[in-house]
Amino acid sequence: MSKIKNWEGLSTEEINEELGKGAKFVMFQYCFSIIFMSFQRSSDIYFIRAGESTAKHSIGYTILTLCVGWWGIPWGIIYSFTSLYTNFTGGKDVTAEVLAALNSEE
Repeated sequence: MSKIKNWEGLSTEEINEELGKGAKFVMFQYCFSIIFMSFQRSSDIYFIRAGESTAKHSIGYTILTLCVGWWGIPWGIIYSFTSLYTNFTGGKDVTAEVLAALNSEE
């Protein structure tokens, strides 16, 4: 599993309380292209508290995609649009997967 960011210092009870309020675990996407090769990757997992905006966590991946994602034809353009769409809509929600993985570790 990817590293989980933005949950440092929280106890299990606090995390469960936040999840009950609507918090989630999300990943952002980014794309980069090198001449004729394009790559689409996912970020680490971020814990987003209830009511917290995802923009401050996704902005770096969005800027990277805007700068170097679109160069490759045709996949760079396609990957860039899908990455930007994912980031602008709040990231990919992976809460169920994270909770399943955490529960299997116990």
